[in-house]
Amino acid sequence: MPYNHTFSTHVGGEEVTLHVGGFAEQAGGAVMVRVQDSLILVTATMSSQPREGINFFPLSVDFEERMYAVGRIPGSFFRREGRPSEAAILISRVTDRSLRPLFPDGLRNEVQIIVTTMSHDTEHQLDMMSIIGASAALAVSDIPWDGPLGAVRIGLIDDQLVVNPPLSQMKNSRLNLRVAASREAIVMVECGAYEVAEDVILEALDLAHRSVQDIIDLQEKMRQEIGKAKRVYEMPEIDSVLRTEVSERVTASIADILRSKFDKDTRKEALDELSESVVAEYESLEDLEIDVKEVREAIS
Repeated sequence: MPYNHTFSTHVGGEEVTLHVGGFAEQAGGAVMVRVQDSLILVTATMSSQPREGINFFPLSVDFEERMYAVGRIPGSFFRREGRPSEAAILISRVTDRSLRPLFPDGLRNEVQIIVTTMSHDTEHQLDMMSIIGASAALAVSDIPWDGPLGAVRIGLIDDQLVVNPPLSQMKNSRLNLRVAASREAIVMVECGAYEVAEDVILEALDLAHRSVQDIIDLQEKMRQEIGKAKRVYEMPEIDSVLRTEVSERVTASIADILRSKFDKDTRKEALDELSESVVAEYESLEDLEIDVKEVREAIS
C-alpha cells in the first residue's frame, strides 16, 4: 500500500508510526497507525449539515475487528464477522470518551470515527492505538476539534511503572491505568488495580502525561505539514438573553447537585428533575413565545 507521508516517534520505548495518504481519500481524515506488527486504519468524517432536532453532539465511534488481522479466516457457515465483541465495544467507548470533550460546544454535525484492525500481533494492545489514530485523523481532517491527544497504558510490574507493557507482561501487572491527555491536561482516565498506593497512582498519572508529549508533537507536525483547513460549522441559534437567564437560574443548583450527589444514578436523576422543573416554568408562561427546545439546549 503506498504511503504518501510517514511520521514516527517513540512512546514507552516502542516506535509509533503514522501513515497518511494513498487510502480512504474520501474521508475527512484517514491515518494508519503501526506499532511493530500491529496496524490499524482510522477514518474520521463529518456530515455537511447539522442534524436537526437534537441538543447533543452526535459522535459515533466504531471499532471494527477483523479475524484476518490475526491470520484467521472464518469457516463453516459463518464466513464473516458478526456483531461487535465486548472488547470492541469497550475500545469504541474509551475512544469516544477521550475525543468527545475536545469538540466545540454547539457542534451538531454528525461525526463518525471508524477504527479497522488491519493486523494484530497479539502483543500490542489496540485501545491506546485507537485513541492515537482517531486523534491523528481528526488533526489532519477538516473537522473542528481542539486536539491532538496522546494515549498510553501504565502497568506496575515488579514494583516498576511501565509504559505500554505488552499483553504478556500485563498478566503480572498490579495496575492497568489507561490515560488520554492533551498538551495541557489529562482528559480521560480509566483504571483497574490491586491495592496500589495513592502516591503510586499519582506518579503513574504524571508519567502518562509526560509520555504522551512526543506523540502530540508528532501530530502537531502532521497538522502543520498536511492538515486540511477546518470547516466552518453552524452554531445552534439560541437567544442570548434566554441562555443567560437560564444559566443564572440553574448554575448554582447544578453546582450543588455535583457537590452533594456522588452516586451516578442519583446525580443524573437530580439533574433531570432540575431540567424538567425549569422547562415546566417556561411552559407555564403562556404569554411568552419561547421554544422549549431552546431552554433544554441552554441547560445542557
